[in-house]
Amino acid sequence: MSSDPVTLMVARRVASGRYRDFMRWLEEGRELASDFGGYLGSGVLAPPPGDDEYQIIFRFRDADTLAIWEHSASRRAWLARGQGLFDAPHEHRATGLDRWFQQAGSPAPPRWKQAIAIWLAFFPVSLAFQILFGDALATLPLVPKVLASTLMLTPVMVFLFIPLSTRLLGPWLRGEPLRVPRLRRRST
Repeated sequence: MSSDPVTLMVARRVASGRYRDFMRWLEEGRELASDFGGYLGSGVLAPPPGDDEYQIIFRFRDADTLAIWEHSASRRAWLARGQGLFDAPHEHRATGLDRWFQQAGSPAPPRWKQAIAIWLAFFPVSLAFQILFGDALATLPLVPKVLASTLMLTPVMVFLFIPLSTRLLGPWLRGEPLRVPRLRRRST
């Protein structure tokens, strides 16, 4: 088994009229996972407007600790309590940086494309952070200043902006041809 951190990403489409129950159930599952050894964190990515598919992310120290949680009686009971709150989930496991870029059944894009996608997410967020908090942190010594900025920016990047960047850049990352809308010519 791999000793790299492992991320389980699950897409769940909320059943009609069950949003509040789904959110309570989801928070219960996140709290349950936090009781297991090797748990590194979890997050939820809300769907874009007009969609109802949530991306739920569970991260564990390695494949072994994820397997212990996945096969636990308490997780099975939690999943059973969620029956009727969502449609059949889609699951995907990934390790390292590839987890942001790899889709089931396809290879991860080249590292240079991954680097560009991360930079495109990181630059505007870092710039906004400096505009908002740069003056407040300017008087701090270097180590506390970097500590504060990385503590604030890392979760925002990992759970929000890098997934957003990879979703928006998905066709380019996968090497799909650019689809340019065709204009119809009028006959005169």
